[in-house]
Amino acid sequence: MRITRVATAAVGVVLMAGLTACGGGDGDKDGAKGSGKASGGGNAASAQGALAALQSVSKKAGEQHSAKVDGTMSMGEMHASMKGDMDWSDGIRANMTMTQKGGMADAAPTADKPMRARYLPDAMYMNLGGSLGPKAQGKSWVKYSYDAMAAQAGASGTFLKDQLKNNDPTRSVDLLIASGKVKEAGKEDVRGKQTTHYTGKVSVSDIAGLQSKSLSKKDLDALQKQLQQSGMDTETVDLWVDSDHLLVKRQERAQGKKFSTDTTVFYSDYGTKVSVAPPAASETVDFAELMPKR
Repeated sequence: MRITRVATAAVGVVLMAGLTACGGGDGDKDGAKGSGKASGGGNAASAQGALAALQSVSKKAGEQHSAKVDGTMSMGEMHASMKGDMDWSDGIRANMTMTQKGGMADAAPTADKPMRARYLPDAMYMNLGGSLGPKAQGKSWVKYSYDAMAAQAGASGTFLKDQLKNNDPTRSVDLLIASGKVKEAGKEDVRGKQTTHYTGKVSVSDIAGLQSKSLSKKDLDALQKQLQQSGMDTETVDLWVDSDHLLVKRQERAQGKKFSTDTTVFYSDYGTKVSVAPPAASETVDFAELMPKR
């Protein structure tokens, strides 16, 4: 039970990657109220107009380095949510509160309960309370090193590590620009803001190469093979942009042979001050120390 609790907490790494770029939420709980009128119909002129608009969004958003975020993610039976503030000026730094339920998460005492998490460029820290067993010596924070997790998970872990060290919310904008397959889908109200909705499809096999900054060809090839085995061919990316050319909402969905992924993220208060420090060493235990010895 204790190991399940510690292991399932690692979904926080996946969820944070989803908050910054391609990943996979269970829809817009707030409801984006749209006109339902696509403004271009997918013709060449409309596509070029949408691409030009997103290039402006990428430029403007690239000048921002922090925001308040909240999002949801579904991966098969597992559902997770996260809310807090994030700075991506030099890797990901964030203070978050997350919950998770469904699938393996239901076996943990933390299922559907809020947990505090801190993200720094080299590791995630999660507060799992004081019941981690004698190995934890009463410590409540668990450290998850991205290097260690990448070593355990292979190419997919290396990709997640790259996302967390190099990513930012504008990467999804750049992804649609690079794909060239985007159209405007109307004007919509998102949490009280008037936005323009853009939508497009991206080949899953291209996502790793378009999204990654530092993966080797070997890792990219291995990751593409994993994606192909999952049966996911394309990912649908939807972006909602306000009149200031800032990303307000993002949703990404993909369907595979065995499970689907769905991520929805909202961004607000760009430029918010974010201060993150690792928990005190006296309160922290490394994830590897809690795992059974082989």
